[in-house]
Amino acid sequence: MTSEQQPTVPASSGNTLVSLKNVNKHFGELHVLRDINLEVSRGEVVVVIGPSGSGKSTLCRAINRLETIDDGEITIDGKVLPAEGKALAKLRADVGMVFQSFNLFAHKSILENVTLGPVKVRGMKSGEAKDLAMSLLKRVGVDNQAQKLPAQLSGGQQQRVAIARALAMQPKVMLFDEPTSALDPEMINEVLDAMVALAKDGMTMIVVTHEMGFARKAADRVIFMADGQIMEQATPEEFFTNPKSDRAKDFLGKILSH
Repeated sequence: MTSEQQPTVPASSGNTLVSLKNVNKHFGELHVLRDINLEVSRGEVVVVIGPSGSGKSTLCRAINRLETIDDGEITIDGKVLPAEGKALAKLRADVGMVFQSFNLFAHKSILENVTLGPVKVRGMKSGEAKDLAMSLLKRVGVDNQAQKLPAQLSGGQQQRVAIARALAMQPKVMLFDEPTSALDPEMINEVLDAMVALAKDGMTMIVVTHEMGFARKAADRVIFMADGQIMEQATPEEFFTNPKSDRAKDFLGKILSH
């Protein structure tokens, strides 16, 4: 991506790109996020793991304000996440999101799916958006599918298109919420390989996943969540060889014995 294509947004002071301070979230009686404090630096790959119902996906969705928080503060590149309106849409454009389900527009071609955001939100010229889209589709290995409709692609191909679509907005950070959980086993690696390549290219990434191999290979830091709290965080090497908390030991025991 050329420097001309990068959105010009003033950087925050320091190297922190995403910051959560004392973030709480309830669903009725259920306290799903409990006093979450987390900072993610530029270029860092943070993988969030933990048992089902631990608050991982809610954390991911809160960073994009797909879930509102009850109290606390979330900042992206030094700017507090706005509540709504144009300011929120603008800041959201800096935060790419890849979901479990691919959420592609069924009636639009793959190329149209990827160019829509840059043209509508970033105001990019159509030709420039197409060039960018094709280069990103090539980067994730599906440029030969550009004229097809999503239904004509495999699940793994569709998820790689979803990654290209998020990248087309030239985000500062990419959020992945269980990006391989809806895929057949043989398709999982093709998506993980695209994500590993992204990580190597220096993209700031927060990834909620059950894929421990990806956490070992690509993460700078592993965050372990249980009961809505961050129980521990460490390098992959430290976490997988010497987890500190009983909850993490129990979790790894179950996951790694399968």
